[in-house]
Amino acid sequence: MPVIVVRCPCVPAPERGFAPGAGGYAPPSAMIDLHCHILPGVDDGSLDLPDSLGMGRQAVDDGIEAICATPHIRHDHDVRIDEVAGRVEALNERLRAEGIPVTVLRGGEVAETAVEGLGEEELSQVTLGSGRWILLEPAPGPLDDSLLRRVAHLTERGHRALIAHPERHLSADMHQRIAALIGAGALVQATADFFLHEPFAAGMTALAEAGLIHVLGSDAHSSHGGRPVHMREAFERLAAIDSVAPHLEWMRETAPRAIVEGAELHLPFGPAV
Repeated sequence: MPVIVVRCPCVPAPERGFAPGAGGYAPPSAMIDLHCHILPGVDDGSLDLPDSLGMGRQAVDDGIEAICATPHIRHDHDVRIDEVAGRVEALNERLRAEGIPVTVLRGGEVAETAVEGLGEEELSQVTLGSGRWILLEPAPGPLDDSLLRRVAHLTERGHRALIAHPERHLSADMHQRIAALIGAGALVQATADFFLHEPFAAGMTALAEAGLIHVLGSDAHSSHGGRPVHMREAFERLAAIDSVAPHLEWMRETAPRAIVEGAELHLPFGPAV
């Protein structure tokens, strides 16, 4: 398949890995969770600091080295964007104090209906890590042309869109619409837990087989219940898909790291739609 090159006007990649005291980049088996509501008490995610620390422990147990904190940026959540960086650092301080070897990176889950109303400074404060990628949450219901317009809007402003949880937007033409988003420069992030449970697993497998999923995230909201901070088992399921297995390392390690570091990212496969 042709190689699609996605270039981001981003800051240089850091010289060290994320884990404090790691002495360099983490081993290839370490993962980055690009979608997690780990910040305590800011949206419908973690209830409090102990809950966030519990989520951090779940991540360590799963082999996750870094987590993008992605609070909801939309009208029904009063998230103060200018406070996100400080909250991330405060949580990192507590994780270090508790000896939990996972690092939280900045981010946000930006609703497509909110993205055009954000100023450039606000938008830069909710990028994933130190790059220029925005985790973009589609509006409820089937995907439509509005999402494609928001992807184009971000591109015009020097950003790239990572489309969150496509599994929520089933429709007869969903595969074609996702392919169009990818053609416009977006990538797609799927929720790991949905690969493990019916009735979602079959549809998720079909999306992966069609080359319509690029990275995973936990989309975890709490350590007390619901989806945990884990991705390893979902990647094991992906490894069993013949068309996906050759690209597993790129999906699990190369792409997430490039996204959060602002590095150039080469897409090694395209939609098979």
